Amino acid sequence: MNLRGVILAGGKGTRLGELTKVTNKHLLPVGPLPMVYYPLKKLTGAGIRDILLVSGTEHMGDFVELFGSGREYGCNLTYRVQDEAGGIAQALGLAELFCTNASCIVILGDNIFYDPLHSFIDEAHRFPHNARVMLKEVHDPQRYGVAELKDGKVISLEEKPKQPRSNYAVAGIYLYPPDVFSIIKTLKPSGRGELEITDVNRAYLERGQMNYGLLENYWTDAGTLDSLGYANQLVREKPPQF
Repeated sequence: MNLRGVILAGGKGTRLGELTKVTNKHLLPVGPLPMVYYPLKKLTGAGIRDILLVSGTEHMGDFVELFGSGREYGCNLTYRVQDEAGGIAQALGLAELFCTNASCIVILGDNIFYDPLHSFIDEAHRFPHNARVMLKEVHDPQRYGVAELKDGKVISLEEKPKQPRSNYAVAGIYLYPPDVFSIIKTLKPSGRGELEITDVNRAYLERGQMNYGLLENYWTDAGTLDSLGYANQLVREKPPQF
């Protein structure tokens, strides 16, 4: 399987208030490193060498200054600009040429988690035509996309449901076969005016091509003041494995 990495580091980070007035939230510190280092190190630690980073127009130069060509980090970095906030699926659509004839592992840039990616990728090699999501049991699933499981399979996916059917949140770690871009092209904007990644995942579910893995250790996003503080605490107490 030809596998490439995609880090989605766009968005305004408005929920972080004053912290993101002059910088991108993915450049804020988590433990000893800028937040965006963690998805990059997860991908390179799993042996992925070709990585695309997608961000907005305002701070793309900061990412290029930080990472350069990627050589120092053991990878080849490519950059794409997301001109306006159009949702996770729209941002992923910018990776189409980068991922020609390749599967892609996608990580949202504000996801902080302990487990390395090796087992997630190993399982994906067994099912090269399937999509795969990582799930984490949480106490507040209504904040996330939620997966309902039965007999070891995903049977439904809902985005931020008021009455979740399970406690399994869809973490911002996804793996898609090369045909994901043809699915993205069929999507219609949601009520938020965005192309939703949950709709991509549902398309694979309806085809019977959706697998999942479970994160055993901690996982959090770092997109709010509370979760950013929590991510810092987790990383200080138990540094992630790459």
